[in-house]
Amino acid sequence: MKAIQIKRFGGPEVLELAEVPTLAPGAGQLLVRVRSIGVNLADTLTRMDRYAVTPPLPAILGAEAAGVVEAMAADVRDFAVGQRVLAPLFASNSLGAYAEFVVIDAALAMPLPDAISFDQAVALPIQGLTALYLTRQAPPQGKTVLINAAAGGVGSLLVQLAKQAGARKVIAGASSAAKLDFARSLGADAGVNYTEPNWTDALNRATGGTGPDIIYESVGHEVTKASLAALAPRGQIVIYGALNIQSFQLGVPELLGLIFKNQSLTGFAFAPLLSPEGLRDGLGELFDLVIKGRLAVTIGGRYPLAEASGAHVALEGRGTTGKLILTC
Repeated sequence: MKAIQIKRFGGPEVLELAEVPTLAPGAGQLLVRVRSIGVNLADTLTRMDRYAVTPPLPAILGAEAAGVVEAMAADVRDFAVGQRVLAPLFASNSLGAYAEFVVIDAALAMPLPDAISFDQAVALPIQGLTALYLTRQAPPQGKTVLINAAAGGVGSLLVQLAKQAGARKVIAGASSAAKLDFARSLGADAGVNYTEPNWTDALNRATGGTGPDIIYESVGHEVTKASLAALAPRGQIVIYGALNIQSFQLGVPELLGLIFKNQSLTGFAFAPLLSPEGLRDGLGELFDLVIKGRLAVTIGGRYPLAEASGAHVALEGRGTTGKLILTC
């Protein structure tokens, strides 16, 4: 089978199309012929050996795939050859989605409703569950919230889910006017461009001078520090995503602000919160929202498997909206 493999860490150029042995399902497993593959920021960081876990080389990246069951072990009862499924490889701490075939435990595979496309399916596991769980860890009901990176894969879904969860006001943070317009089209009530000087002044005006009650923050660098400074008294900032661990430092001024304003800073990662039952329930909830037209999934770019490097270049260029996918 064909797969995108890395033999060394580095830039997008290390992503190479290779011929590798086709996998075989073991006990309790499915072999899935892949149609769509999710591309995530974590993939680009793993490629550079800047993520939390260093994979052994050579490695096939990717943790989300959707396709049809090609074969299955004799002990699998709940699936059929030809059935459409989602393969959330991350649920077993596995990679390997950048390939024509993947193997996954049947207990973790998710049947796909006919109304959910392969592209929509791979946009929802990591980014959709992150957005859904964020609204549970920091419930936005009745509060003014700032969602940074609001035009991205998580942010575009979080804008919608925060509104549905009863947020009083949703403010989108993004790096361009076009991205802010996109976030408004999804339901954001206002927007601020955090690449502009003194952008927190605009944020202050958008909140009526009080600051946001909740900030969902994943951008990192100075945006994290400025967001924390803009947080309302008794407010909560939720830090998630891989970029925040790269450069942010919490110093005495930030700690003093947290103490004397009775604020809280919370870390978030959805993977440790998952169980097989929670995975199915969460994805089922997201599928239902999409089918009912209450949650829009934006595909920001589709790339053939052989052009995975182009998808990585686009994602790292920070000019994309929604979800990027690879196709087989």
